[in-house]
Amino acid sequence: MMREEVVIIVGAGPSGIATSVCLNHLSIPNIVLEREDCLASLWAKKCYDRLHLQIPKQLSHLPYMSFPANYPKYPSKDQFVMYMENYASQFKVSPLYNRLVELAMFEETTGKWCVDVKNTSTGDAEKYVGRFLVVATGVGDPYAPEIEGLDSFKGEVLHSTEYKNGAKYVNKNVLVVGSGNSGMDIALDLANFGAKTSIVVRSPIHIINREMACLGVMLMKSLPLNIVDWLLILLSKLRYGDTTKYGIARPKKGHPFFFKDGRLPVIDVGAYNKIKSGHIQVLPLIRSIAGDCVEFLNGKSYQFEVVVLATGFRRSTNKWLKDGGYLLNESDNEKTSLAHSWKGRNGLYCAGLSKRGLHAAGVDAEKIANDIKSLSQITGPLACGHWGQHYKEIILM
Repeated sequence: MMREEVVIIVGAGPSGIATSVCLNHLSIPNIVLEREDCLASLWAKKCYDRLHLQIPKQLSHLPYMSFPANYPKYPSKDQFVMYMENYASQFKVSPLYNRLVELAMFEETTGKWCVDVKNTSTGDAEKYVGRFLVVATGVGDPYAPEIEGLDSFKGEVLHSTEYKNGAKYVNKNVLVVGSGNSGMDIALDLANFGAKTSIVVRSPIHIINREMACLGVMLMKSLPLNIVDWLLILLSKLRYGDTTKYGIARPKKGHPFFFKDGRLPVIDVGAYNKIKSGHIQVLPLIRSIAGDCVEFLNGKSYQFEVVVLATGFRRSTNKWLKDGGYLLNESDNEKTSLAHSWKGRNGLYCAGLSKRGLHAAGVDAEKIANDIKSLSQITGPLACGHWGQHYKEIILM
């Protein structure tokens, strides 16, 4: 089967659905391909129970639809999934599920993107052709770092995508590897359930609270990033003091507070107090593992029964996207500046890959839709309102 469409969107997470909604708003035909069997699959299937939005709902909604008034200020993951389902339904977005993209290539001769897809529910091969391609593949696949001796660990090892809550880890010695937002949140959850919790803090991090994060998002709309950076670092120091006393160093360089090398600040919702009180032990990088014994770079060793890898994700976009290397680096973060990270060449776009949150994903979606609309006013048939006549589904027998 081959299907031809104006815009092909890969990924049915918030960014992909928002892009489709914005295109629909401008009457631009599009199709959304999703490898999982549901939209917002990360939220629906791979997040821990206590997860909530870290930015208030007023600053996190997607284009053309606010969160319900009866939702709390910070909606839960289940509420967010419901919001996404209602969002897609209201604006008539119907993703094609179980579609694994295997190759996407721009053909110079036709001026179109050709996307080879495997329908994982049937095993059939499918081809999609479009003038524009939007990469909205989200965080990607779970990443597990190489740790010497990890395969010898006698206890349970799981990635943060498999962790739900700490109910079954009461009184167990649990090591969380990774000190980003997921790692800190999971460590807090474990401590709240009574687990003997430790966390590996590998590199310097900034810590802010939700109010600071909200302030930062609002200020970035009108102030340069370096000013927002300076202000939030100052507020963080006033609020949290000398974090090195608890094994947490702040970055020394005066880089922008948000989004340096794709790293976000940790938005604290209670983990720091648990660290100060000793309910969460901070440890340095792991040197090696032998059985249930974990040795750290400071020379100390501890025994653990569970290891949770809150080590993030690696996108697989570079495995199937050809002609996009100039836009995405090997980690699938944009090489270009934040101001231009959403647009590539030959009709290639990226939605929500700059890790700037839901609001920015919506901004990307609107920019992409408006840009495609402006291009359509220059390219002949696309400017004449005959989208449906020019792009149609073709079944090859």
